[in-house]
Amino acid sequence: MRFNLSEWAVRERSLVIYFMIAVVGAGLFAYSRLGRAEDPSFVIKTMVVQAAWPGASIEDTLQQVTERLERTLQETPNLDHIRSYTRPGVTTIFVDLKDSTTAAEVPDVWYHVRKSVGDMRHTLPAGVVGPGFNDEFGDTFGLIYGFTADGFTHRELRDYVERARSRLLNVPDVAKIELLGEQDEQIFVEFSMRELATLGIDRSALVAALQAQNVVQPAGTIQTGDEKLAIDVTGAFGSEQDIANINFAVGGRMLRLSDIATVRRGYVDPPRPMFRVNGEPAIGLAISMREGGDILQLGHNVEQAMAEITAELPIGIEPHLVADQAVTVRSAITEFMTSLWQAILIILVVSFIALGLRAGLMVALTIPLTLAGVFAVMWLLNIDMQRISLGALIIALALMVDDAMTTTDATLGRLAAGERKEVAAVYAFRTYAFAMLAGTLVTIAGFVPVGFAASSAGEYTFTLFAVVAVALLVSWLVAVLFAPLIGLVILKPPKGAGGEPGRVMRVYRGLLSAALAARWITVAITLALFVAAVLLMPLIPRQFFPSSDRPELLVDLQLPQNASIYATERAMERLDAALKGDPDVDRWSGYVGRGAIRFYLPLNAHLPNDFFGQAVVVAKDVEARERLHARLVKLLAEDFPSVVSRVSPLELGPPVGWPIQYRVVGTDLTQVRDIALKLAEVIAADPLTRTVNYDWIEPAREIRVHVNQDQARLLGLSTAAIGAVLNTVVTGAPVTQVRDDIYLVNVVLRATDEQRVSLDTLRTLQVPLPGGRTVPLSQFATFDYAQTQPLVWRRDRLPTLTVQSDIVEGVLPETVVAQLGPRIAELAETLPAGYRIETGGTVEESASSLASVQAVVPLMLLIMLTVLMFQLRRFSLTFIVLSVAPLGLIGVVLALLVSNRPLGFVAILGVLALIGMIIKNAVILIGQIEAERAAGKAVREAVVDASCARFTPIMLTAVSTVLGMIPIAPTVFWGPMAFAIMGGLLVATLLTLLFLPALYLATSRERSPPATP
Repeated sequence: MRFNLSEWAVRERSLVIYFMIAVVGAGLFAYSRLGRAEDPSFVIKTMVVQAAWPGASIEDTLQQVTERLERTLQETPNLDHIRSYTRPGVTTIFVDLKDSTTAAEVPDVWYHVRKSVGDMRHTLPAGVVGPGFNDEFGDTFGLIYGFTADGFTHRELRDYVERARSRLLNVPDVAKIELLGEQDEQIFVEFSMRELATLGIDRSALVAALQAQNVVQPAGTIQTGDEKLAIDVTGAFGSEQDIANINFAVGGRMLRLSDIATVRRGYVDPPRPMFRVNGEPAIGLAISMREGGDILQLGHNVEQAMAEITAELPIGIEPHLVADQAVTVRSAITEFMTSLWQAILIILVVSFIALGLRAGLMVALTIPLTLAGVFAVMWLLNIDMQRISLGALIIALALMVDDAMTTTDATLGRLAAGERKEVAAVYAFRTYAFAMLAGTLVTIAGFVPVGFAASSAGEYTFTLFAVVAVALLVSWLVAVLFAPLIGLVILKPPKGAGGEPGRVMRVYRGLLSAALAARWITVAITLALFVAAVLLMPLIPRQFFPSSDRPELLVDLQLPQNASIYATERAMERLDAALKGDPDVDRWSGYVGRGAIRFYLPLNAHLPNDFFGQAVVVAKDVEARERLHARLVKLLAEDFPSVVSRVSPLELGPPVGWPIQYRVVGTDLTQVRDIALKLAEVIAADPLTRTVNYDWIEPAREIRVHVNQDQARLLGLSTAAIGAVLNTVVTGAPVTQVRDDIYLVNVVLRATDEQRVSLDTLRTLQVPLPGGRTVPLSQFATFDYAQTQPLVWRRDRLPTLTVQSDIVEGVLPETVVAQLGPRIAELAETLPAGYRIETGGTVEESASSLASVQAVVPLMLLIMLTVLMFQLRRFSLTFIVLSVAPLGLIGVVLALLVSNRPLGFVAILGVLALIGMIIKNAVILIGQIEAERAAGKAVREAVVDASCARFTPIMLTAVSTVLGMIPIAPTVFWGPMAFAIMGGLLVATLLTLLFLPALYLATSRERSPPATP
């Protein structure tokens, strides 16, 4: 005889009651310790490799630095592709790994990158700085404070911000704090080349004198019999005044540096990326949380620390909360917990109405037991409470009570038949336990593509599989271990047992009889509905991930790529002026010369570029965000005509950026540009696109100085000497450093402003000769303007120009790409050999993610088939059960079309999970039919009796699931999945109770009675 777990639970009541108390206690403890986060963590499988070759042209940088590094990086294990953008003298390479790379493998791959690049470092040209590596590209800074100052210098403000940073680093759970918008101080020594030439001062001698006096080197140590004395030679610079007072011997007399040059303290010129808060210059502190921390607790601790810091700040320096992920997470968790309690209440109401007070109470008591067990396992598995795991709890909630309802219904049936409570309580395990377990495993198998899809989207949604699997397994244990014990206490034999069936049951019996009488017509009608659903599927809009429901808007400003950071600052100031006083704006922050720091994980982060600026505008609510969005789009189109602008809400899921992207790939830059221009015309002609632009295309001007090498050599000059003079005069060259508190202040030698900013003064620039004389630069050099590319993107070592576009409000990227497809295909056919057009953006990421899901579907089917064969033991029964699985598509298509919801990545995961839910009901119904036939009933009688016996628990579970989804149906993220499951499960349940009995009857034969001996 098989072991009966319910019978053991009834026999060992005290021990099982102890287990119940322990589970509840563990659940409460785990719930209080579970981490809180906005989104599930996933590894950004990208490393940034950067190198600089000061003074190199873009052609030399491409061929000698970018190309050499890319060849080495292409040998990286698990490499998907490499992307690089090269500017004159600077190369930045993104190493992107395959989505199938696991989080555990990523650190080893990054070690391999560092090692392989280190091994080839000696092959790079002399003068290359780096390469440097950034494998923390995905760090998220959920808390950002901006400090503004009124009446204080930038240095004074930075001193206070640095002190605040030091204190905040001691706050528990703080991992890293980065400064935003800080400008390093510099001491400028500005001189006139003419004056130096008149006085006969050699610039190199001036540099040598500054460096020699400020050098740090040991002066020795005296050891005596009693002590050790260090010798310290004074003379190091402590301030700009010390530099101004330095003396030089010129022509037999002493001159102070202040007599021949202006010495002043300023800030790095051109400035580093700047940070603005509510239109005011600011310095920001971006705070990241350690892995596994609780963002709510971190937010509370930082808030307390900031209150203490603020109290000590002088009047005039004010901190502003720019981004607070803790508030967002608290709001999201509160909203989801409200939805969870609403779903629980809905399921309880359904249970009480359908089963009665006592039976409903029995089902109700299993819910906290199951949730407690789930919370305990989540804590053990380090699964935080975040968007995906909380949604998974709501999805799994109705499935949790399915087994408890089956146990309750079976126990009530045996009590109605007159059996004792102890016998009735263990009947469900003996009859349905393994069918329920098989159904549970099949349902979990339906979520396998969610859990094991090898993509960023799959990693993002993994906890959906994990939480649902845990919830279903725990609910099965609760149903067979705890529920029988609860039933002993609560349940009583129902009154009026054996009476007439209710109205709903009579209607169902009538429908079932009609379906069985015309069984082949029933099968044909069902198949026709399925075919119609397949034909209607193209009418459902496609979507990858929806936009976030957070109130932020991202405003991107991209100027021509040769624009200076000052031009970007002016554009941002104009945007600030437009945002001031807007009634829908709560606050905003601006980033000049870079994109916003990653303040939430799915942000499409931009690296520093002088021509790029980004504002993060926080509206007062989502409705205000939509109004503000429309106004900003119009404002930027009318008032910023030379700026490529984009206004977008935050994204959910893996970051993508511009929704429409096409890559033109080829070998020749000019040919690639020409193809991209034609492609842009095709895209711009579509009425659904707007703001067509390029990631690079426009050339930039440069001044070329053509040196007559023969004349230069006669004068004793070299290219190196001329370049050094020009760099010192025009840009400025650091010659030494002043050690000021915790800062190192560069001393920069350069010409005065009037000699640095025009081509005319460049022509008359006095170049010092070795003998002490000077000659104008124009004596041995000519000047002209030339064009060059300020920036070149490459992908897998080939020049790649991306044409990108935004789309009309309310239209999905997949719709636009499908509409553009034929015309772009025509253009692609005309391209010369070696050139191609690739689809990128949202559509590419969606296709990649769906492919990763589809790759796991065979495993899902294998698990389902294996479980079904173990349970049913016959191919015919397995075929009948599987034939019901696709029928959920009928309801899915109907629900999505009626609700006008897109079929996105999350909705597709819901459709796959729906297969498991449908099969579970079919398995239990087939098992009941087989049990009725084993009792000696005829096929038709067995089918009718079994279907009527299973009608209540199957319909009750379906109705509970459908109604339990109502709280999350209006949400942006979960809505499509909720509607897909609601429609699919409701229709599939009705078909399971009509189509499956008809198909079973149509394909089964009466079994011969056993022969009598």
